[in-house]
Amino acid sequence: MLDLISLFQNLANGLLIGTVYAMIGIGLTLIFSVMSTINFAHGDFVVLGMYAAVFLSTLLGWDPYLSLVLIAPAGFLLGVLVQKVILERTVDASQETSMLVTLGISLIVGNLLLLTFGTEPKSIYTTYASSTVKFWSVHVSVVLLLAGLATLVVITALYLLLHRTEVGRSIRATAENALGAELVGIDTKRIQAIVMGLGTLLAVTAGVTLIPLLYATPTSTGPLFTLKAFVVIVLGGLGNVTAAAVGGILLGLVEVLGASYLSSDYREAYGLVAFLLVLLLKPEGLFGKTVKRV
Repeated sequence: MLDLISLFQNLANGLLIGTVYAMIGIGLTLIFSVMSTINFAHGDFVVLGMYAAVFLSTLLGWDPYLSLVLIAPAGFLLGVLVQKVILERTVDASQETSMLVTLGISLIVGNLLLLTFGTEPKSIYTTYASSTVKFWSVHVSVVLLLAGLATLVVITALYLLLHRTEVGRSIRATAENALGAELVGIDTKRIQAIVMGLGTLLAVTAGVTLIPLLYATPTSTGPLFTLKAFVVIVLGGLGNVTAAAVGGILLGLVEVLGASYLSSDYREAYGLVAFLLVLLLKPEGLFGKTVKRV
């Protein structure tokens, strides 16, 4: 019985942390779907959200989840600005050029955080950090539960935006066929800016939800989250928002179960092992469409 309770405990933790990974992966795959660009700065925007929450907590004493009312819209505006000022200039360039530009943005964000906050890892201690909620015999961390709930709210809002609004239909049309979207009067440059804003919003929001759980460092945490986002979208299937959500949950479960039943020293490696296995056995992702090659 104790082993069964422990399993349910680990499944709950993996599921909740996986929802946050899903939010990171969805942001990256949304950008890729519309602009066919791999954003290497995506993980750095996650870290930017973490440091923004630390700054507001230190300066104003705000709870990290309260700070979302300011950080989330600021993240959207930052994404729009990055697209309009920098990435829009690379629309007609090769994909390699766009990737190098996002890598440059990653280096700039990481080093600006390093200059501003120093090398010491940062986190936020909340009054409910050690609190748990009991569901039957399973004790769930309040911080993890809030992170999971915040993620579900954001993902639900994104789903409604994509499927119930005119902007959402324009985003899906641009992702499906950008030239066809332009021919029917859709301003694809505007859509690309909105998508970059949404992707950045999701990244900084994920950072805010994670800061009570993890320590943030300026130059090493960002690439780690970018790598996790790659793993998420490959597990699910590149360019598929729903599959990215499932891929995030799978990554969370693999990490938590591996750390619990194998060794916690290699927690980050378990996701990479799953990543390599999927690439070897099903390169299009677990939920991607199989392409027949002649």
